[in-house]
Amino acid sequence: MENLKQEAIRVISALPDTASIEDIMYELYVIDKVKKGSEAVERGETVSTEELKKEILTG
Repeated sequence: MENLKQEAIRVISALPDTASIEDIMYELYVIDKVKKGSEAVERGETVSTEELKKEILTG
């Protein structure tokens, strides 16, 4: 399993040489959000589809 630094290096290396700092920051942002989401799922912090639909419809 990759550590965070290795994953970031791998993702950045896969970007084209013309990638902007915004492109790099976006890729790192996505890595962070996916990692946090996976950790939340492991902790059981999820919302069912029905709960989400209810929340969306009732505001």
